[in-house]
Amino acid sequence: MPTTSRARVVNPRLGTYFGIFVSLLVGLTLLLLIFEELGTSDALLRWGMLLGPLVLYMAIALCAPTQDSLEFFAAGRRVPAGYTGLGIGVAALGATGIVALTGVFFLIGFDGLFLSIGGIAGFVIMAVMIAPFFRKFGTFTVPSYLGRRFENKMVRLLAAAFMAVPALLMIAAELRMGAMAAGWLSGQPQSLMIILLAFVFVITGAIGGMRSLSWSGSAAAIAAVLALLVPVAIVAVMVSNFPLPQLTNGPLLRALSYPEIAQGLPTVETTPFAFAVPGEGMTHLAKRYAIPFGAVGSGAFVVAMLTVMAGIASSPWLLPRVTMTPGVYETRKSLGWATVYFGVIAMTAAAVAVYMRDYLMDLVRQAPTTLPEWMQELTRLGFADAGTSMPPVYTGFAFMRDSVLLSLPVVAELPSIALFAVAAGIVAAALVGIGAAASALGNVVAEDAVNGLSWEPLPRAARVHLGRLTIAGVAGLGVVVALAAPTDPLRLLLWSLALSASTFFPVLVLSIWWKRANAFGAMAGMACGFGVAFLMIVAGTSGVIGLDGALAAMLGLPAGALAVVAASLATPAPSRSELELVREIRIPGGEGIYDREMRLLRLKNRERA
Repeated sequence: MPTTSRARVVNPRLGTYFGIFVSLLVGLTLLLLIFEELGTSDALLRWGMLLGPLVLYMAIALCAPTQDSLEFFAAGRRVPAGYTGLGIGVAALGATGIVALTGVFFLIGFDGLFLSIGGIAGFVIMAVMIAPFFRKFGTFTVPSYLGRRFENKMVRLLAAAFMAVPALLMIAAELRMGAMAAGWLSGQPQSLMIILLAFVFVITGAIGGMRSLSWSGSAAAIAAVLALLVPVAIVAVMVSNFPLPQLTNGPLLRALSYPEIAQGLPTVETTPFAFAVPGEGMTHLAKRYAIPFGAVGSGAFVVAMLTVMAGIASSPWLLPRVTMTPGVYETRKSLGWATVYFGVIAMTAAAVAVYMRDYLMDLVRQAPTTLPEWMQELTRLGFADAGTSMPPVYTGFAFMRDSVLLSLPVVAELPSIALFAVAAGIVAAALVGIGAAASALGNVVAEDAVNGLSWEPLPRAARVHLGRLTIAGVAGLGVVVALAAPTDPLRLLLWSLALSASTFFPVLVLSIWWKRANAFGAMAGMACGFGVAFLMIVAGTSGVIGLDGALAAMLGLPAGALAVVAASLATPAPSRSELELVREIRIPGGEGIYDREMRLLRLKNRERA
C-alpha cells in the first residue's frame, strides 16, 4: 500500500515554471545588453543586473507561502531529486567555493584539487553511508535525529549548540563573498550589501520556510550555474570552436607546460604539511599549473581533501535538504545529481583558470611595449597588477584570488553585461549558501534549542511562527558575525568544514552502522571532536603550532571517533528500543519514522480532545 499521500505528489508543472524563470532571466540579460549597445550608463546596467534577479527570487518566494509545519520545515517532502541535487551541489561550497576555487586553480594549479576531489568524495560518502538513512528517519534537523536516535535530550541540545559555530562561519563566508560581488556591481559599501543579502534571505525564507526557500533557491542555483557556464562556453568557442570548456582546456594545458618552464616558473618543493593557499590579496604566479604539491604539501593535500569530504558528507545544513525528497530512492538520486552539478562547477572553474593562464602566456609571447586594453582594464578594476617591466614577464603578473572568475570576460573582451552577469551569478550562489546554512540553523533553534526538552512539538501555528522568528534572528546574527569578523571567506569555509567533520561525521556514521553506540558516546564524540578541532584552529591561526587551522580535522576527526567508541564501550549498552530503531533505519522502504510518530501523536491528541 503506498504511504505517500496525494498532497505530496511532485508538481508536474515545475519544469514550466522554471522555464519561465530562465526565460525572464535571459530576457533581462539581453535587454540590458541592448541598452549597453545603445549607450546606457554603466551604473544603470549594474543596478539592473543586481536587482533584477533578486526581485525574481523574492517574487518566487512570495508565491509559495505556507502555514503548514511539514511544508515549512521540509517543503512537504515533494521536492524532485533533480532540484534537490541542484541546491545541494551549489550550496556545498556556495559562492565562496566557486569563486575561491577558480582563483586557487589559477594561482597554484593542481594543488587546488583538494577542494574538487573532497567535494565529490563527500557526496559519494553522504549518498552511501548517511543520507538515505537520515531520510528514512525523516527529522527536520541533525540534532533532532541524534536526540531521537539515542533517546537522549541532552544529545539533542549539545548537537544544537555545536552546530551553531560552523553554521555561522558558513553564513559569514557567504555573506562576505556575496557582498563582495554585490558591492562591486553597485558601487556601495560591502557592509550595506551584507545587510541587503540578509534581507533578501529573510524574505525568501521566512514567508514559506523550506517551501519558499527551496523554489527561490532552485532559481538562484540555476542563475548561478548559467552565469558560470555561459561566458566560459563563449570563450571556449572563441578559442577552440567547441562550446564545452570542460573538455577543450586539456590541449591548452598541455601547451602551457613548456612556455611556463621557459618563463622561469619553478618546480616548487614544500614541506608535507605546508598549506599556502592564496589569500584575499594580490598573489603572483609562483608555480607551474600542472605540478602538484608546490603550495600545498602532500600530507596537507590528503588531510584537506578528507576534511572537505567529511565536512560535506556530514554537513548539518546539507543533510536536512535530503528530507525534502519524496522518499529514500529520490534521496539517492538527488545526491547523484548533486555530484554531477558539483563536478561540472569544479571542471568549469579549472577551465577558467587554464584559459586565463593561456591568455597571459599569449600576451607574454607577443612581448608588447604597452599593455593591451584588457590588461589595463583589469588593472583599473583592481583585479590584477602587471608589474613595471616591459615587455611584461609571466612571473610579474599578480591577481586577486577572488577576481579571477570576473576577469575572464574582461580578458576575452566580451560585452560588459557578461561581466555583470557573472557578478550577479556570484550573488545568486551566495544566496543559495546562505539559505542552506541559515535556514538549517534557524530550524535547529526553533525545533531543538527552544523545544529541546520535549519530544512533542509545539502546535502547528506556533511552530511555524517560531520558525519564522528564528530564521530572521539567525540572519541578523549572521550579519553581525560577517561584519565583526572580516576574515578571508575561504578560511571561514575551511574552518566550518573542519568543525563539521570533527563534530558530526563520526557520530552520524556510527549512529547508523554501529549498534553499540550510545548517548554517552555521542556526547563524548561531539564534545571531543569539536574541542580538539576548535583548539587546533585557534593554535594554527595564532602560530602556536606549525599546522594551518584549516587542517584541524587531522586530529579532531580521529579524536571524535575514538571518543564515541571509548565512551560507548565504557557505559551501558543501548536499550532494546534504540536497537530496534537502528534496524528500522536500515530498511529503505516504508513510512518515515518521524512522519509515523507525528501521525500517531496527532491521533493521540485527537482522542484526548
